[in-house]
Amino acid sequence: MAMEPKTAAMQPAAQVPMPRQAHAHDRHAGELVKDLSEQVSRLVRDELRLAQLEMKRKGKQAGLGAGMLAGGGLIAWFGVGCLVACAVIAIAGVVSAWLAALVVGAALLAAAGLAALIGKGRLQKATPPVPTETIGSVKADVEEMKERAHR
Repeated sequence: MAMEPKTAAMQPAAQVPMPRQAHAHDRHAGELVKDLSEQVSRLVRDELRLAQLEMKRKGKQAGLGAGMLAGGGLIAWFGVGCLVACAVIAIAGVVSAWLAALVVGAALLAAAGLAALIGKGRLQKATPPVPTETIGSVKADVEEMKERAHR
């Protein structure tokens, strides 16, 4: 079984060199603070590097996922086109082909218009994008507090 090469994300963080083997009471406080500062700095850099690698990996996965989702949407669009053609051909068995295409096209435009009207209504309910109900409630609370303060 061959060994797989390690990727950068699988490699352990850089090893922190240990200070010389002296007892803590033999070292000056300045040396200890300096060592601590260097080790914390190295640890933060290593953690940031690890986070950067993780975000790159996740970004690549997100990009691939978005691309595949878009590809699936495009293929679905072609599928819908085929179903529309199927509907036209099916109706063309009863009426002439141009009339079948006109009926299917009109039905699709009516469905699109209905969806647009419903969407417009929903957007109007959402605008302006401020919490108007909450603002009204807060104003009422402030007025109530003013009235109670004057009593």
